[in-house]
Amino acid sequence: QVQLVESGGGLVQAGGSLRLSCAASGGTFSSYNMGWFRQAPGKEREFVAAISWSGGRTYYADSVKGRFTISRNNAKNTVYLQMNSLKPEDTAVYYCAADLRSARAMTGDYWGQGTQVTVSS
Repeated sequence: QVQLVESGGGLVQAGGSLRLSCAASGGTFSSYNMGWFRQAPGKEREFVAAISWSGGRTYYADSVKGRFTISRNNAKNTVYLQMNSLKPEDTAVYYCAADLRSARAMTGDYWGQGTQVTVSS
């Protein structure tokens, strides 16, 4: 029912910044907790960040804490991931996820197609 489309990925040098966007359609965006996951080549998909339906609670993986910021604009049906101080190990396909039940324990009811982020050293 819900479609998620990521954008904003690309190639950036270490220390640089990118902002990812995820546009949602087909559902009530404000009802969903939203999050970002990533999957590097040869690795399992891992949690990056999540934000509650109200925007009042955010959660981050330790590996990105202090560098990444998740936010949302419910009027625009969009969630963002601001990525600063990027490192080569941040290189991955980044996926947007929507979860009706939880932000703290996000599993993902709906997923986007992913956007590639490549950080060169």
